[in-house]
Amino acid sequence: MINKNLFAGLTVGIVALPLSMALAIAVGVPPQNGLYTAIIAGIFAALFGSSKINISGPTAAFVVILIPIVQEFGLTGLLMCGLMSGIILLMMGVFRLGNLIELIPYPVTVGFTTGIAVVIAIFQIKDFFGLEIEHFTGHFHQKVYILISSFHTFKVDELIVGLLTLAILILWPKTKSKIPAALIALSIVTVGVYIFNTNNPSNPIATIFSSFAYDINGIKGNGIPPIPLQLTLPWSDYSLADINLDLFYKLLPHSVAIAILGALESLLCAVISDGMTGNRTNPNKELIGQGIANLVVPFFGGIPATAAIARTVVNIKSGATSKIASVIHSVFILLAILFFAPYLSYLPMASLSALLLIVAWNMSEIGHFKNIIKVAPRNDVYVLLVCFILTVLLDMQIAVGVGMALASILFIKRTIDLYSIELVNNEHEKLHPDIPDCMAIYDINGPMFFGAAQKALKTLVSTKEDIKVIIINMENVTMIDMTALVAFKSIIENFKNNDKKLVICGLSNRIQKKFIKAEIVFNNTNLVLQENLDNAIDEILCKN
Repeated sequence: MINKNLFAGLTVGIVALPLSMALAIAVGVPPQNGLYTAIIAGIFAALFGSSKINISGPTAAFVVILIPIVQEFGLTGLLMCGLMSGIILLMMGVFRLGNLIELIPYPVTVGFTTGIAVVIAIFQIKDFFGLEIEHFTGHFHQKVYILISSFHTFKVDELIVGLLTLAILILWPKTKSKIPAALIALSIVTVGVYIFNTNNPSNPIATIFSSFAYDINGIKGNGIPPIPLQLTLPWSDYSLADINLDLFYKLLPHSVAIAILGALESLLCAVISDGMTGNRTNPNKELIGQGIANLVVPFFGGIPATAAIARTVVNIKSGATSKIASVIHSVFILLAILFFAPYLSYLPMASLSALLLIVAWNMSEIGHFKNIIKVAPRNDVYVLLVCFILTVLLDMQIAVGVGMALASILFIKRTIDLYSIELVNNEHEKLHPDIPDCMAIYDINGPMFFGAAQKALKTLVSTKEDIKVIIINMENVTMIDMTALVAFKSIIENFKNNDKKLVICGLSNRIQKKFIKAEIVFNNTNLVLQENLDNAIDEILCKN
């Protein structure tokens, strides 16, 4: 058992090592910050979360929402957002909101996931082609313009490195080897690039070493610092004057977005891993684990983290059965920093971009995207496309907000469509052949809330003047809201003014209590309550 988890932890550690660096670079921070994230989150999320085999760390889904934070507030602002998101995740778990995350419609999830994948892929063009861009900032359309206008600066050597890495990443899994494709691809290409750069010092291929420098406690260098984890305050670069409510209000929307996306991805990962292993993950405890991990990560310079689906799948397929595998994966990355940082620094930037292109393709859900367009109801397709387009052109926060609002409106419309109010006099003539022409019997079916209430109000108020008794059968009404109760008050008042009697029957005890709370009084004169429809008809017939 221990050997299986040891092997799984080492395997997923090999996969997570370059990916953590690539994701940090994609966000706009030094690669070591991604490594610190994988180390801390891998341990704390595993120990305090519910899942036995989920692997947590930096993920591609966060890239799109973290880039604007780094550009506006820098690394310190990102660490503060991560800390605040950890508090939000922790509270979500404590207040048992884990199950509510499952209410987000599938088209919304696929829409923003595919949109994120497209944005990540587009942003990798710079390093994949070796483009010379000094300030790669702005909105999506501005970055696309910068890429297009800079394309004349692309370097053939960088492109060859990217294509070679991409080819190995695609072809190696077909050999069915247990050795991760990332290890083979990056090892081969890195050695080749090192030899090339040694022989061509005047025109080297970009690597982590040439792209990043560090200055930690007076220790300066290039690439990845071979320094163990150090406890630091996330807000250390801010002065006391900077830490105020204004900063809090600016960071809060970003923190909420990180928390929601982190909750979504971690619980989706749990669903997938539970399906593969037969385990049962407690969603609220999992959110608590993710919250604690994100509370601790910023104190070690780590960026926001969540459960990573791809790494979790690798963990499962490698034989993991317990949380030991996740801890071993973190320890492996820590040892790699301590003993192999100089060698990791020679990883080519184009290769890391190729790795992220594969990640973007795998998370794009292109098959599900096409399937929704082909077979889903038209309204679901609209939700999907709106979320996708807004994620690409604006940002994920707006996309999810608008997508959820649109999905909610469509849900309300569908629920109203399930509601019906029907005149059913003819259906009861066989049992009650003496139903007079002055009586109208209506069946109401489904939930009565604001949209349905207006429909009922229009139908009942528009009854003919010669109808003096209206019976409403509500035995199939499952719920009623305040708008519907107010509508009933309007109907009762209208009928009273027009000398009409209203008989309501079939009310459940729960809905009767709501009528009483709304001060709707059954007076047995113009407003009568009966247990069922037969009793209501019999009483009216007897009195007539």
